[in-house]
Amino acid sequence: MGFPADLWSVVNSVNPRAVVRRLYGEGPLHLLLMAASFALAGYAGVRLLAGDAFGVVVWFIGAALVHDLVLVPVYASADRLLCRSVGRRSGLVNFVRVPVLLSGLLLLVWFPLITRRAERYEPASGLSPDVFLGNWLLTTAALFLVSGLCLVVWTVRLRRREMKERPSASH
Repeated sequence: MGFPADLWSVVNSVNPRAVVRRLYGEGPLHLLLMAASFALAGYAGVRLLAGDAFGVVVWFIGAALVHDLVLVPVYASADRLLCRSVGRRSGLVNFVRVPVLLSGLLLLVWFPLITRRAERYEPASGLSPDVFLGNWLLTTAALFLVSGLCLVVWTVRLRRREMKERPSASH
């Protein structure tokens, strides 16, 4: 017996990637990477909170709520203010956005050490957390300095390009 010819052609024409993309919205690699990142974050949360399952759940839900209800409005408002003051189309906005984003990410990652609220750090590592605030401030200053230098190079290149495109003043 076997499959009818028309059913066999349908089975052979099904592309698993297309099925995953249709059901999930992205490709299978994206789904695999997202699952792996959630598994890694869950593992880190469990290890960080030493097996306190309730604490892990509270930590994940609290992080999502704080991000969505507090941080998104704050940095969206700051970005809107920046765009109004500099001008969205000028391209200057990104020379402020990038160092602020990187500095904010470093602050988020190292927040307990920068604010000296990490009680277990010094006994576990033997190092003092006193240097993190100064290092973060120096790193932030360096990020803005590099961004400013990139802005100068970008401006010089833009002006040179405009000078080349100008018609000559021949009489």
